[in-house]
Amino acid sequence: MLKIKAIGVSEGLARAKALVIREADLTVTKTAVTDTEAEKKRVTDAVAKAGEQIAALRDETEKNIGPEEAEIFDAHLMMLEDPDFIEGMTNMIEDEKVCAEYACSVNSENFQAMFRAMDDEYMQARAADIADISMRVLKNLKGVADNPLDSVTEPCIVVANDLTPSDTAKMGGKPVVGFITKIGGRTSHSAIMARSMGIPAVVGAGDSLDPVTDGMELLLDGAAGELVAQPDEPTLAAFEEKKEKDDARRAMLAEFKDRPGETSDGHRIIIEGNIGTPADAVRVVDMGGEGVGLFRSEFLFMDRPDLPGEEEQFQAYKKAVETMDGRPVIIRTLDIGGDKEVPALGLEKEQNPFLGYRAIRICLDRTELFIVQLRALLRAAQYGDLRIMFPMISSVDELRNAKQVLREARDLLDAEGVDYNPNVKVGIMVEIPVAAVCADVLAQEADFFSIGTNDLIQYSCAVDRINEKISYLYRPLHPGVLRLIAMTAKAANENGIECGVCGEMAGTPGMASVLCGLGVTNLSMSASAIPAAKADLAAHSYAECRELANSLLGAASAEDAENIFAEWREDAK
Repeated sequence: MLKIKAIGVSEGLARAKALVIREADLTVTKTAVTDTEAEKKRVTDAVAKAGEQIAALRDETEKNIGPEEAEIFDAHLMMLEDPDFIEGMTNMIEDEKVCAEYACSVNSENFQAMFRAMDDEYMQARAADIADISMRVLKNLKGVADNPLDSVTEPCIVVANDLTPSDTAKMGGKPVVGFITKIGGRTSHSAIMARSMGIPAVVGAGDSLDPVTDGMELLLDGAAGELVAQPDEPTLAAFEEKKEKDDARRAMLAEFKDRPGETSDGHRIIIEGNIGTPADAVRVVDMGGEGVGLFRSEFLFMDRPDLPGEEEQFQAYKKAVETMDGRPVIIRTLDIGGDKEVPALGLEKEQNPFLGYRAIRICLDRTELFIVQLRALLRAAQYGDLRIMFPMISSVDELRNAKQVLREARDLLDAEGVDYNPNVKVGIMVEIPVAAVCADVLAQEADFFSIGTNDLIQYSCAVDRINEKISYLYRPLHPGVLRLIAMTAKAANENGIECGVCGEMAGTPGMASVLCGLGVTNLSMSASAIPAAKADLAAHSYAECRELANSLLGAASAEDAENIFAEWREDAK
């Protein structure tokens, strides 16, 4: 029996035989050529064939998974057709008189190195996209057959060094019940697509996967990030018992899917979903979401060489609003900077990006960019309850300035005779401590609040949550953080506006009751967490939630608060 611990990126339990994907022998030797024109034609033919393969894969992905997941292949086609990418190969053939395979390999390494040199983890992961399209071209040059995933007919857990977006897309509509890879990260496309498809996934297992061979019995735990190969009887029995409990838990939670979010005595809390693409809204509806509390619009701007225009943005927002069919959809305006980059904007590197030129600060400085997005939002608001949310607001002045740009966008639409909804609610993210402290003033000018706990905790505790050396200081239950949330909720309530939470804290098990007790009215989270949040609320009265919140607010330290919460959770079982 072999046990492997790695990084869980998509929760769930799976048991099946291993399908090990071995990389084809694509060894490249630097060979001199005399007929450079013939070699260059080999490149253009291989690129053309790769384009046909990717286009076909895009159509298959759209059919089996969804249109938004298929968009990655549009980006692949753009990369493939980039003159710099093609000329990197043909110029090398012409200048160095080398074979097409060698030119393809070197060109791929050069482009991957460029992406890996970037500071942002998300952009670093795009090197995998270059590797994917280059591998297609190289396989075409060498006449290598396509992926074994094409012929999967029996339930299996895929084991691979890595899975490209193309590989992951092939799983749609096939009996792949999970996968584990040697390398990969939480922000890779394969991880994102695994969550979209709802299959367990584990990445970053390293060389510990080497002993796993085709046909081995595997047990995969996507939440714990664990794999067991060739389990013994006690392990298998324990896994089956765990899966039975997990299935029962999921069945129990499914009962809450279509219920409203409320405490046992009927105190309402609106439970919504966070999304990054319009297609994600479908899963929010499927899981019983009462709206979209956060549409991260920056995902429309990332992983592409250009900026989305007004029409493209309009169609994306319209689709999300129509999917939610009358339920509210809160769309956060462009929130880039910090750990999120948009190459097309050409932003300079900063020493302290989280405290620098980001989010609303960029939009108020580059109003031409901001107005395009606001026009698209106003137009899409005709099709449902679309609400606009400004991120990283630190003062009333910023909110007023942002609302002024919104008025300018309205004026332009009026002048052009373009239809739009002029009565759109406008709210703010409360994620900077001074915004929470001044919430009573901001509440007089905003239609709603949404607390971004990820940044609020980070800024309040002065801790970079991705810095492993100090991550222990990132404490959601720090009494100071809880007081900022309570202060914000109180100001919202006194001014008759909603106060939501859209950070990770909202979907953390048990936290729905805490936030309810603090006075929050809306919670937005990943779609998969929605039923559990509803179940949590339904198990307690509003008075019990208030009592818990008051106990936490009165704690002397984060550790004391965490102990109170742990004991409360244990008593609630």
